Amino acid sequence: MPADPKKLKRRNSDLIAAKQLHEQVWKDCYDMSLPARANGLLSEIITATDAQQRKAIIYDSTAPDSVRVGVATIMGGMVPSNAQWFYLDIGKETDAEQIWLDEAAKFVWENIHASNFDAEAFDAMLDVWIAGWHVLYCDADKDGGYYFETWPVGECSIGSTRIGGLVDTVYRKYTLTISQVVTEFGLDAVSEKVRGLWNEQKYDEKVNLRHAIEPREVFAVDAKLGKNMKFGSVHMECDTDHVLRESGYHEFPCMAPRWSRLPNSAYATGPMSDALPDVRTLNEVTKWTLMGAETTLAPPMLAIDDGVLNPRNIKMGPRKIIVANSADSLTPLITGAKVEFGMMTRESLQSGIRKILMADQLPPVEGQAKTAYEWSVRVAMLRQMLGPMFGRFQAEFLQPLVERTFGIAWRANMESGFQLLGKPPESLLDRNFTVRYLSPLARAQREEEVSSMDRFEIDLGTTVANTGKADLLDLYDWEEGKRLKSRMLGVPQKLIRNAKELQAIRDQNAKAQQAATQQALQVEGQAEMQGAMAQRMAKAA
Repeated sequence: MPADPKKLKRRNSDLIAAKQLHEQVWKDCYDMSLPARANGLLSEIITATDAQQRKAIIYDSTAPDSVRVGVATIMGGMVPSNAQWFYLDIGKETDAEQIWLDEAAKFVWENIHASNFDAEAFDAMLDVWIAGWHVLYCDADKDGGYYFETWPVGECSIGSTRIGGLVDTVYRKYTLTISQVVTEFGLDAVSEKVRGLWNEQKYDEKVNLRHAIEPREVFAVDAKLGKNMKFGSVHMECDTDHVLRESGYHEFPCMAPRWSRLPNSAYATGPMSDALPDVRTLNEVTKWTLMGAETTLAPPMLAIDDGVLNPRNIKMGPRKIIVANSADSLTPLITGAKVEFGMMTRESLQSGIRKILMADQLPPVEGQAKTAYEWSVRVAMLRQMLGPMFGRFQAEFLQPLVERTFGIAWRANMESGFQLLGKPPESLLDRNFTVRYLSPLARAQREEEVSSMDRFEIDLGTTVANTGKADLLDLYDWEEGKRLKSRMLGVPQKLIRNAKELQAIRDQNAKAQQAATQQALQVEGQAEMQGAMAQRMAKAA
C-alpha cells in the first residue's frame, strides 16, 4: 500500500505538538552549555555567529566543559574502541557455534569502530547530556561498512507505538539544496516545483524535506523490496507533500536512548536540566565576582574640586601627571567588596555542577598522584554509580545498535556468498541470538558476583586447611567456576580452551606421564638386574 502524504503530515503535526511542550527546557539547557547544538529548537536557525553571541553571556565554562568530560567518561566505559564490548550468545551453544558467533561479533565490532561511529556517537551523547535524548541513524555505507549520522534533536520528533516502549517512530524535518535533492533522489522523482528551479539553474535554493520512519502494520518477513519491510521509510517535500522515495528497513535504523523519561511522554530530560539552576546561579555569581574584582583592581576615585583639580576634565591612567592642591584632593573610594566570598561560592557551585554532570571523577592536575590501587577503586566506584543508567542505555542504545549492525552484516554476508562472516553451522539457522555485553560498565555490574565467588573459594580452601576434610573441595565445580569468571571479567574466550581441547591435553599428559613411569620402572629394573649380576660375579670370584 503506497504511502499517504496526508496521513504522514497529520502524524508529523501530532508529534511536533507533543514535542513543543518540552522544547523551552531543552533550549535553556543548550544556551547555558553548547548553544550551537540547539539549532532547530523552537524553529530557530542558529549560525556560528549566533552561537558565539550566546556564548558571550556565559561567564563560566564549567558546564560545557563538564558535559564533554562526562560524555567522554560514559563513552569510554560503554563503547570503548580499544576493547571488544559485546559478544553473541544463543544459549547452550556447541564449540563450532561459539566459534562462529565470536568471529561474527568481532567482525561487527571492528567495522563499527572502523566507521564514523566514534565521532557521531560522541556528538549524539552530548545531546543526551543536555536534552536527555538523541537520534543516531545507522545504515550500510555505499562503499561498504557502516555509516552513522547524528540527527539534531531540533529536527527530529520521536514516538513509540507501545506505551512506555522503545522509540520506533522518528520524523525528521531537514533542508537540502536543489542540487542535493536532485543528486539524492533523481530529477524524475522530484516535484514540478523543484524540477522548474533545477531547469532555471537555481541549484542553491533551499528545499524543506521530511523523512518519516515508522513500523508498518503489514510487512513481509525477509522482504526483498523496501516497501514490504518491517519499518517504512518515506521521504517527501514539505511544501508540496510530494513523495520523493518510499522504501524500508529490516531493523529500526535509529538509536534513540533517553536519560530520564518524562511521564506520559516519549521524551526525556538530561543531567544538564538537573544542573541548570546551579549553572545559572554560577553564571550570575561569576558575573558579580568579576565586577567586584574590577572595582577592587581599579576602584572609583573621590575627587575634590579645589580650584586646581578639575574632576570634570581629569583622565585617569598610568604614567599620567595629575595636578592637585593636595594629596587628599584625589583618593580611591574603598567599597569594601569581598571578592574572596564570590570565589568561594563559585568553587562550591562548580563542584556541584561537575558532580551532577559526572565530570568530577578525575583528580585535579595539581593534586596528589594516585596509586594504581586508588585508581582501580575510583574507577570501580564510578562504574557502580553509572550501572543503573547503563541498564537503560543497554536496552535503548546498545541492543538496537548491535541488532542493526549485525543485520546489515548478515545480509551482506549472504549476498557475498558467505565470504564476510563465513557460512554458519546449520544448527544456528532460525535461532534467536542474545547480546552479552563486556564493556567496562557491564563488567562493573558483574564484579560483585566475581567477588562473591572469590570469597567463597578462599573460605572453602581455608576450611579444608583447618579441618583436613579434602572431600569438601568436591562441593565446588572449580573448572566451571573459572570459566564463568573469565566471561564475567571479559577475558578473551579464545584464550580459554574448550572442554574437548582440554580433555585432549589431559589425555596427552596422562599418556606422557604413563610412558615416563614405565620408562622409570624399566630403568629401575635394569639397575636391579645389573646389581644382582654384579653380586653373583663377586661371589663366583
